[in-house]
Amino acid sequence: MVYSSRQWQGEYRERTDLPILLDPILLRAARQIYRTYSEVHQDLTQRPSGVAIDRYTHRGKVIFRARPILLPQECFVPYSQLEAEIY
Repeated sequence: MVYSSRQWQGEYRERTDLPILLDPILLRAARQIYRTYSEVHQDLTQRPSGVAIDRYTHRGKVIFRARPILLPQECFVPYSQLEAEIY
């Protein structure tokens, strides 16, 4: 699942059940961002809520807030999508 800034207006919990197709390239980039972050910060104790990633540049950041604020060109990839490859 990926949420753009426009889709994020509703509650996150309501949207977790909705299947949303994700660009595989964005998903791969988001997983790489999270993997790099977790390797650098091995003492990580708090689980992130996901990764906010720019759809055009594929640059992103790990997000720990329950309801992130996204720029218009950003998408949010929840942790549940990231952990599919990690485990």
